[in-house]
Order: sequence, then C-alpha cells, then structure tokens
Amino acid sequence: MAKELLKGNVAFAEAAIRAGCEAYFGYPITPQTEALEHMSKRMPELGRVFLQAESEVAAINMVYGAACTGVRVMTSSSSPGISLMMEGISYIAGSEIPVVIINVMRGGPGLGNIAPSQGDYNQMVKGGGHGDFQPIVLAPATIQEFIDLTVEAFDLAEKYRTIVALLADGSIGQMMEPAELPPMRPVRKFKDRPSWALTGAKGRDPNIISSIYIDPVEEEKLNLKLMKIKEEIIANEVRYRDLMLEDAEIAVVAFGTAGRIAQSAIKTAREEGIKVGLLRPISLFPFPYERVKQVADQVKAILVVEMNGGQMVEDVRLGAEGRAPVTFYGRMGGVVPMPDEVLEEIQKLHAKLKGGS
Repeated sequence: MAKELLKGNVAFAEAAIRAGCEAYFGYPITPQTEALEHMSKRMPELGRVFLQAESEVAAINMVYGAACTGVRVMTSSSSPGISLMMEGISYIAGSEIPVVIINVMRGGPGLGNIAPSQGDYNQMVKGGGHGDFQPIVLAPATIQEFIDLTVEAFDLAEKYRTIVALLADGSIGQMMEPAELPPMRPVRKFKDRPSWALTGAKGRDPNIISSIYIDPVEEEKLNLKLMKIKEEIIANEVRYRDLMLEDAEIAVVAFGTAGRIAQSAIKTAREEGIKVGLLRPISLFPFPYERVKQVADQVKAILVVEMNGGQMVEDVRLGAEGRAPVTFYGRMGGVVPMPDEVLEEIQKLHAKLKGGS
C-alpha cells in the first residue's frame, strides 16, 4: 500500500479500526481529540460501536464491560484523563481481560497544559492503578511506529489477556508524517470469540468475570498467576532500537519524541568526532534492562534524556547496575528540549570524560 500523509492521532485511530477494533469509548481531551473525532465518523460507517461517554471514568468502565464480551475494544485519552481511569484499569487487570489504551501525554501535574510531555511514565509503567500488576507499555517515536504498535497492541492484549498501553505524547499525536496503514482485518465473528468471554451461556456453563476475591488466599493465587504471565512477557516482549552504538563511548537513552530529538543531536555530535550512540526503548514495560546492562559494560557514560523530571532514568540506573555513570537531562511541564540542548549535554559529558582520562 502507498504511504499517506497522516496526523498521529488519526493514524492510530485508523490503525485500530483496521486491526479489528469493534468498540471505542472515550471522552475528548486535547491533544488526542482528533482520534475521538475520527472514530466518531468511521466506527458507525462500519457498523461498529462508538460512544462518547460523559467522563473518562464512565469511558473506562464501558471499555471494561465490552471487553468482557470478547470484542476488541479500546479507549484513548491524555494525562489527567488517564488518571481518572486508574481504578477501572486496575479492575480490568484483575479480571484478566484484553484492552488497548492510548495515552497521548500532556504537561502536568494537575490540569497542566496541552503541550507535549512524558510525565506519565511512572503512572503507566509502574502499575497504572492499585495492586500488583503491570500493563505492557509501548512507546512509539514515529507515526509509522504508532500505527504498527497499535495493531500489535491488540494481538498482545489477547495473547496475554492483559492491558496494553501506548505511551505517546502531544508531539506524536499532532505531527504529520508519511506512513503506511495496514490492510483492513475482518471483525471477529461471534462464534470465534474466546472461550472465557461472556457471550451467553446457552449450551455451556456460565462464565464469570470478576476482580473480587474476598479470601486473601484466592487473591494471592490470582496475583501469582499475573506474576507468571508477567515473567512470560518479560521473557518474550522486550523491544528497543539501537543507533550508532557499535563503537560508542557515550550512550544516550531516550524514548518517544525525546528519542527523535536525541537522534538529531547524536548525528551532529558524531560529525564533531564524539563517539556517541542511542538506545531507544520501545517497550517501557517490559524494560530492556539486559540491553542497558550490555551498553553500560561498553560505554564510559550514559545520558538519559526525557521530557519530564527524571522517571525512566531510574530504570536505566537499575539496568546499568553501576557499570557506567548515568546522568540525566530533562525538560518539564510541556517544554520540548531542542537538539542543541541535548548536544550541549553530550559535549559536556565528552569533555568531562576526556578530562578524566
């Protein structure tokens, strides 16, 4: 198929439709409202369900109900909207049902602003609600990745009966790039829905989907089951991209838009003779700890760049295990760092390493 010039929010919405999404429930919030608008037109055209809920709290509980019937269902929102969904997200995790959630992050805390940010890393990667669970969290850096990871999110959600969240930001949601949409998949037939789904109990024992276990021993059994699935996800679903790390003495670690900005800075630094490369995590959970450790063994220093006050940096330090010093550069509140800023941090680190050698 030919590439089209697509806005990120429209791209992921159409990708979800083509992945077989049968129901969308959401509430408008900038900077992802174009996705809601696209869904409001396309889903009814295809005979599928679109509903603008009265709030994000209502939307996530509608998602919960629809997911229990075995349909492909999703929602999208932005930072404070995702915060409102947290209780429902935990209920979904405790009920072991597949759901896709898109978070196009904005500046915060509080109501904040509509500018791009990466301040929701801890919110999504370290749980996304109360209790012992972690959703799979994927971070696109291009419109094409946004499309591809949205399609993959539905498959992963069903494979592990879990939540898969895409963590983008306002830049990726609003920017336009040439990208290729996938072919339209057929919507799954009623008879092909999973055996656990609530589809009516004619001719079989009724299914029960719940997240309440009054007996602590039974609740622990559920948690142990979730931990086993988590281990399987960690073993099989780590994703990242490397750039110019083969001979690097400095590694920059950054995700999403910060990764794109860092990539520009790294190319300029290379032209100046600085041996620097990029590790861009795509799966924020499961995090590429092993790859970080390998990089830390190779380089003299690691620079983490984020559009927040320092959240992923803690995971990078865990992965590095003290094998190389880890420094941080970030901008907060919706301020997007420029490549020149990142280049300056690379230059400072390079000078420090030269001075110490």
